[in-house]
Amino acid sequence: MPRLICAGFVFALCSAFSSGCAVPSAAPADASESATALPRIIAHRGGTGEAPENTLEAIRLALAHHADAMWLTVQLSKDGVPVLYRPADLSSLTDASGPVSARTAAQLAHVNAGWSFRQADAQGVEAYPYRSRPVGIPTLREALRAIPASMPVVLDMKALPVEPQTRAVAQVLSEENAWSRVTLYSTEAEYQGSFAAYPQAKVFESRDATRTRLVRVLLDQGCVDAPAEHVSAAFELHRTVTVVEKFTLGEGRSEVNATLWTPATVACFRTHPDVHIVAIAVNDADDYRAAACLGIDAVLSDSPGKMMAIRAGMGPLRCGSGRVRSDRQEGVT
Repeated sequence: MPRLICAGFVFALCSAFSSGCAVPSAAPADASESATALPRIIAHRGGTGEAPENTLEAIRLALAHHADAMWLTVQLSKDGVPVLYRPADLSSLTDASGPVSARTAAQLAHVNAGWSFRQADAQGVEAYPYRSRPVGIPTLREALRAIPASMPVVLDMKALPVEPQTRAVAQVLSEENAWSRVTLYSTEAEYQGSFAAYPQAKVFESRDATRTRLVRVLLDQGCVDAPAEHVSAAFELHRTVTVVEKFTLGEGRSEVNATLWTPATVACFRTHPDVHIVAIAVNDADDYRAAACLGIDAVLSDSPGKMMAIRAGMGPLRCGSGRVRSDRQEGVT
């Protein structure tokens, strides 16, 4: 959870982070005026709400639902193979335990990555459908081969230290001729530096840089260090943050339900051309409509089937005084 040190700005912060707040005077009256298309839908870890995350089964379903792009999470196996898994311990999602790095890729292929996946049947009764039909942890190479070459892929780097995973992922991308369709993301800023050694790499700006810029705009401190052209940035549409106010004799804390992407923050990120914005955790019609009105390029969704149906059912949208056409556009990042 981000920790914001904001002495003297607590009331302004709470006001700016309110979903119903007024747009700061420096922002355009309605950023939706320039929006022309509905955002692309990225299947989060293949679609965590519809199949065991980061599995070939999730990828298959996301493709069947016609998702626009795939977001996958990468760690390194004991024998140095990039595999798809997110948590720190296998016990979080599988029938095994211990870190991914303690097992070889061949061993991980026989771990049931669907062990903890629950799904409701037609009567609303929850069950564990993949306990009787296990799905293994796939390698990055297998995933890239299962995804059409025309589909953009975002790889979320999770393992530390960064150098071994960077080298291993770069090798796979080179051997699979996949650099052009892959964009790299991580909450660890070290990955931005490690992939800088590969000029063909497309990398999201650091999460720290994105968060800092968002908060400064929301605090009405101006658009500081707007991203350069051709940059990709991703952050949650809404997020609970902790506000910390410093006093001489201590500190005060408040939790705030923040809306991070607003007309003002989007305008800041759009200062230079060809900046691509992904709104994370967009999983219902209201948030999808809000992202469309803001002119967001793509949204990261847990249930691509549900979101594709929402998009297909949307006609022309009214956003303030403007109107957004619901035609499609090419590309995600």
